[in-house]
Order: sequence, then C-alpha cells, then structure tokens
Amino acid sequence: MAMEGASNGGMLYHEVQESKLCAVHCVNTVLQGPFFSEFDLAALASDLDTKERQVMSHAGPAPPPAAGGDFLSAESHNVSMGGDFSIQVLQKALEVWDLQVIPFSSPVAEPAHLDPDTENAFICHLHDHWFCIRKVNGEWYNFDSLGAAPVHLSKFYLAAYLDSLRSASWSIFLVRGNFPQEFPISSSEASNGYGQWLSPEDADRIIKSCSDAQDVQDPKPLSIVRPGTDSYEEMWSQREDEDLKAAIAASLMDSSAASSSALKDKEPEHKEPVGSGKEKEEAAKDEAKDTEKDKAE
Repeated sequence: MAMEGASNGGMLYHEVQESKLCAVHCVNTVLQGPFFSEFDLAALASDLDTKERQVMSHAGPAPPPAAGGDFLSAESHNVSMGGDFSIQVLQKALEVWDLQVIPFSSPVAEPAHLDPDTENAFICHLHDHWFCIRKVNGEWYNFDSLGAAPVHLSKFYLAAYLDSLRSASWSIFLVRGNFPQEFPISSSEASNGYGQWLSPEDADRIIKSCSDAQDVQDPKPLSIVRPGTDSYEEMWSQREDEDLKAAIAASLMDSSAASSSALKDKEPEHKEPVGSGKEKEEAAKDEAKDTEKDKAE
C-alpha cells in the first residue's frame, strides 16, 4: 500500500486529552489535523442512532406502543453521556476521507500481524479510551492524548507494543486508504484549543522533560497499563515484590554491618595492653640479673 510522502512540513499534529474527547483526538491524529470537533462526531452518532432505530422499528412484528416509545427514546448507543463514541462513529468519520477501519482480528489484517510496518495507522481502544498509533513521514508515533506529546516508536518496538496491547485486552483496528497529505497549518482552523503542531525534535524534548520530571526511566506511553486492569494490578504486584526484595537485601546488609561492627568492638578485649610485651621482657632481664648477683655472692 502506498506510503504518504512528507506531510505538513514534517510537523506532527497532537491533541492533549480534553474531558472525555479521546475519540475526537484519536480521529484527528489519524488524519493529522483538527478535521473533526466533538460536535461533528456527535452529529454522526445521532445519524447512526436514527438509522438504527428505523431499522429496529421496521424489523419483525411491530412492538407495543409503550415499548416502541421506550425504544425510540432510549439513550444513544453511539455516544455516552460522558462523551465517549462508538467504533462505528470513528468509522463513519474516517469514511468521509475514504479511509477503512478494519479489526486487527480480521483475516484481511493478517499481513499486519507479521509486519505492522507495512501499515500506516492503528486505532486502539480499551474501556472508554481511544488513541492512535500513526506513521508520519516514515516514522511511527504513539499519539495517545494522555501524553503531552507523541512518542516515537521504533519499527521493532511497534510490533512488541501492539502485542502487549493485545495481551492487555485492547481492541486494535487498522486504518487503510489514502490519508490526507496536508492540513493548512497557517489557517485559522489550525488549532481547536487542545491541538498542537510539533516538530519531532520538540516532541522528543517534551517527552524527555516529562519523564525526567516524573523520574521515569523508560518513557513508555501509559496506554499499555491502565488502572483497573489485570495488567495494572500485576505491575504493582511486581513492583511490591521488587520493593520487598530490596528491603530484605538492605536488611541483610545492615545486619552484616552490625555484626562486623560488633566484632570490631570486641577485638580490643582480647588484645594485650599496649607495651605489655616490653614490660615482660624487661622484667625477665631484671630477674636474670638478680639471679647472677645471687650466684656471685
């Protein structure tokens, strides 16, 4: 599949989490520009809800009026009260740009299992969080809106990262098609309030700065492990085990140091007083002289 050329002057478009609009951030980072607002996705969700209700109302025997009324007034199946959108909404939004959203588990996606670098974008979802992994100008980045900037991923790490997400029960989708090449950065719509344009160098500096501030050794995205998941609990269990081992090691070192100190304190008790050997030698000489005098007398 064709790889897009250098886009947006080599700049990266990233959106930082606003409320629960991660689906909006995900779609826009896939497209690399503020193409959609939460109102646009809400309109798509409403349209999907209307079509679904029409299908349900005409399917099978007509429901009783009360039941029909309850169904038609039911809350949306495509957008939650908190602002989370369904995969169908993301799918519809990307279809506007002739892009296909394909489940990673689909037989069509099998080549991506062997070599994910042949793709251009992945959408990831768990519980109520969406984010995208996107190839921009030949390099892979994690555009998770929970991060301050996109995180660069090597081709080797990309495959390992996708595997780790799947192991942690994330749903993954491929995005295929002809991606938009440019977004007019200089236009008045170049930012939606939570979007920013960054050079790869600026993004790297921001990530390193955040990592240093948080005293993090490996600035992996937070998307691998989220609170409430088994992986999260496992991570903390492993950390507690490591802390316990460190505490035991420190305790053993303290005991060893204390034992060594106690032995040193006891050593002077077994030593003879300074100069005692000389005094004995002098006493022996004096005794010998006295003996010789007695013999002479």
